[in-house]
Amino acid sequence: MVQEGLAFPNGIRFSPDHSLLIVDDMNNRWAWSYQVQPDGSLTNGQAFYHLETVDENSASGADGMTLDTEGNLYVTSKLGIQICDQPGRVTGIISKPAPKISNITFGGPDMQYIYVTAGDKVYRRHLRKKGVYPWQVVKPPRPQL
Repeated sequence: MVQEGLAFPNGIRFSPDHSLLIVDDMNNRWAWSYQVQPDGSLTNGQAFYHLETVDENSASGADGMTLDTEGNLYVTSKLGIQICDQPGRVTGIISKPAPKISNITFGGPDMQYIYVTAGDKVYRRHLRKKGVYPWQVVKPPRPQL
């Protein structure tokens, strides 16, 4: 057991440099960050990415996640695709193409398309940012505060 107290852990991703494991929680407004140790164990878990929610409910509905080469986190949620910067702040929300979105990933010839699942459909949108292959270690730039 690594962490107790997560209401409904759902999405899971490594940071681009594989130094952090990110876990989102559908039933609250946080995605947690854990440091990955050389032996694969996790330490220093903390609620890090503060997701936006509707005023009357603190459940974000966070589901799928992906990252770009700059270390920005993209999270599917009840409000849309929330984009978080490296310090954990939501910097933008892309409108949902359908009422309930779930998974998200980057793809395409230059890794500049995001693909999102919603029920029995898959949607695609071109972005200026480039995605990261999950198996490829990429050192993101220093965070700009």
